Amino acid sequence: MTESIGTPTLYAVFTAIVLGLLALDLGVFHRQAHVLRFREAVTWSIVWIGLAGLFNAWLAWQFGVTKALEFTTGYVIEKALSVDNVFIFLVIFATFKVPEALQHRVLFWGVLGALVLRGVFIAAGAALMHAFHGVIYVFGGILLLTGIRLLLTRDHEEHPERNPAFRLLTRVVPSTPRYHGSRFWVNEGGRRLATPLFLVLVLVEFTDVVFAVDSIPAIFAVTQDPFIVFTSNVFAILGLRALYFCVSGFVSRLRHLKIGLALVLVFVAIKMLLTDVVKVPIGVSLAGVATILGSTIVTSLLADRRGRSAG
Repeated sequence: MTESIGTPTLYAVFTAIVLGLLALDLGVFHRQAHVLRFREAVTWSIVWIGLAGLFNAWLAWQFGVTKALEFTTGYVIEKALSVDNVFIFLVIFATFKVPEALQHRVLFWGVLGALVLRGVFIAAGAALMHAFHGVIYVFGGILLLTGIRLLLTRDHEEHPERNPAFRLLTRVVPSTPRYHGSRFWVNEGGRRLATPLFLVLVLVEFTDVVFAVDSIPAIFAVTQDPFIVFTSNVFAILGLRALYFCVSGFVSRLRHLKIGLALVLVFVAIKMLLTDVVKVPIGVSLAGVATILGSTIVTSLLADRRGRSAG
């Protein structure tokens, strides 16, 4: 396994900066719950992408171009896969009729929880790969099966509220059917009850755990440096809320997106499964992922335009 550039100090500084950015986000820029309009969402997307770019430039300066390319490829893969989260978030918010003004708050705390869970998953994955090289083939197999399943079932209807763990939670945790502004818990009749907003938050976290099973092995196919895997995940997740509000209005037009995501998973799975046979340069990996996603977006928009013209 490749030696990691991450030191305890580097992890601590990076985590402190991320927590500071999140505190600034919620405590200053989004203190009041409000609807995040398209222009504001685009601005925040540019901010988060710009910060990722600055971090990438620092990586190139400190550790070389190869590490920077690994980060870029991992970031692009994670960013692309996170678009699939948007589909599920749309379903969740529509199912539970979450007011638009409260959606950002749910995603903020969902992101915070996702950062912790991703850190745990990445640490576990790195430890497994360090102890047993053969686990890379397990990861590759998971990605390959996931990609094939996504290709075969890309049009199936999602029902996240039917998740068995979530249904158990609703039976165990006392809750109220009414929203109480941005509060996750309320006191009614001397009882502490969860609001629908809390249940939605839990469902968002469940969804991220499911997607982490796919996305984290995908980045390990690009680099086995836990620090690069962690930081690329973090920056992609930090921009997820803004991405949601940017693309939620026209995500249905990207009708070929799931095909593209499936092909990306298959591509990185094959790369991972052949790791001991052929070494694919990181530049080729980045070009392959970018070509697949770019082609998917172009064909989706063309198909949508033809559909609108025919209608």
